[in-house]
Amino acid sequence: MGDAQAEGEGPRCVGCGGRVKTLFVQYSPGNIRLMKCDNCKAVADPYIECEFMIILIDLILHKTRAYRHILFNKLSMGSSVDKGIFYRSTLIHIALDAFRISFSKGNRADGASSTSIFSTIFNCFEVIGDALLGNIIFAIILFLGVRFILKLSFDITRYREVLFAVIISSYFKLFLFTMMVWEFPSSVIFIVEMFVLSSNVVALRVVSQFPKAHCFGVCLMAHAAKYLTERWILWKP
Repeated sequence: MGDAQAEGEGPRCVGCGGRVKTLFVQYSPGNIRLMKCDNCKAVADPYIECEFMIILIDLILHKTRAYRHILFNKLSMGSSVDKGIFYRSTLIHIALDAFRISFSKGNRADGASSTSIFSTIFNCFEVIGDALLGNIIFAIILFLGVRFILKLSFDITRYREVLFAVIISSYFKLFLFTMMVWEFPSSVIFIVEMFVLSSNVVALRVVSQFPKAHCFGVCLMAHAAKYLTERWILWKP
């Protein structure tokens, strides 16, 4: 019966954000009845019956209902499966940042390249290290903002959920994969980063339930610190 509830807080209503016991009742395979929220009296999660493309469109439109569906009802840090998703998403996130840094360094080098395999390997490790440093700075500033601006008490599980939400909401970075196939101007990277910033704000607002202005301030500081770190990396001797 019902949805496989995540450990910890459990599923939530995508409309009001209130907790619900279960999202649906399954009578037979393919025959389910969506449950209503006791708080707002609306269907707790209508996205259960929606195609993925509809959910994706609502994510792109920054609808909080879609983010609640993904972060609370679809994914949860309570299960080992979703912890695996968290670790894989983190690796992909860092790899995409490494590609973006490599792309920026390539533009700065004006097409200069080395045929040495040792030089290539060294450059790969250097770029990955640069991406790791940028993301460590990002996470530190994010957690400091969450602690001192949003006033969330220090709790490892809670902070991991915040980081999970921010990484998952950075899904638009996947667009950088297309730059491996087609040529785009470097301004596209800036557009992608701005979209990621706005998406991070929505995700942080959903998991923290704080006003948008506070969440925007926290995310802006974290992204600015990461940007300045990467600028220093790109222009250091």
